Amino acid sequence: MYILGIESSCDDTSAAVIEENVILSNVIAGQKVHAEYGGVVPELASRAHQQNIIPVVDTALKRAGIGKEQLAAIAFTNGPGLLGSLLVGNSFAKSMAFALGIPLVQVNHLQAHVLAHFLDKPGEEKPKPQFPFLCLTVSGGHTLLLKVNDYFDMERLGGTIDDAAGEAFDKAAKILGLPYPGGPVIDKYAKEGDPDRFQFSIAHLPGLDYSFSGLKTSFLYFVRDNLKENPNFIEENIHDLAASMQKAIVKSLTDKVKKAFKECDCKDLVLAGGVSANSGLRTAMTDLARRYHRNIFLPPLDLTTDNAAMVAVCGYFKYQKGEFVGYDVAPYSS
Repeated sequence: MYILGIESSCDDTSAAVIEENVILSNVIAGQKVHAEYGGVVPELASRAHQQNIIPVVDTALKRAGIGKEQLAAIAFTNGPGLLGSLLVGNSFAKSMAFALGIPLVQVNHLQAHVLAHFLDKPGEEKPKPQFPFLCLTVSGGHTLLLKVNDYFDMERLGGTIDDAAGEAFDKAAKILGLPYPGGPVIDKYAKEGDPDRFQFSIAHLPGLDYSFSGLKTSFLYFVRDNLKENPNFIEENIHDLAASMQKAIVKSLTDKVKKAFKECDCKDLVLAGGVSANSGLRTAMTDLARRYHRNIFLPPLDLTTDNAAMVAVCGYFKYQKGEFVGYDVAPYSS
């Protein structure tokens, strides 16, 4: 059974082909145009998707070594995300499914990130998390703490009430004059810095919710005030600033996971989303899981960012349940 996955929720156009849950191809076309603006410009993103969607799908099929007539179904991200970007993938998936006479499967972007852990690569069958498990999903637009009871039974334990963790990384990078996307750059600089050099306070909300807006603001004011006294403050302290900011974000994330361990009996801890590629977070969560005698599941780095393989495997599990949609289904932003 071959499933074609299509992902276009933000600024990456991706198509993948899987055979059951094994990745045969996973093609991603990024959009460098947004670096000039320090963030994703929705109108430019949707236009780039229109240019990329056909060659990306064609390349995915060729790399998988199959013809489009062999596809059993097409799975596509229908939300959440940027509406203009989602519409491109939505429309293309509907058209192709209609032309081939095969079922159409809509996929929730956040569920897909979680289910990426159930993908295998050819000849590599890795251990899978066991239900129920605790999952921290962190990206540029989302920060969620979930109890995953089944493939599509995901209970929200907590989440951000304002900004996402990935957004805090990107904002910090922008303040420091680093290029977009800022998360990987902050991680790179943090490796050479002292995480205890500067102290940034984190929000202490009741329950398992997060907040990163205050942390972003305090970082901005701290850097601005020090620049008044020393115009070279950023240049002279950039590694320590990156390391200290990263420590604050990671501590905020780990504190809530630690609290969640005490409230649910999940034996497995899973990381998902783009920020799960951050080396500081991966190390901290691995150490935390070890201290609390939990199993840790970290996604392969090539499956942390938005990609169509995770969409395809989500579609595969839905296909097994016969959960198809009609051509009238509309994308949703949140």
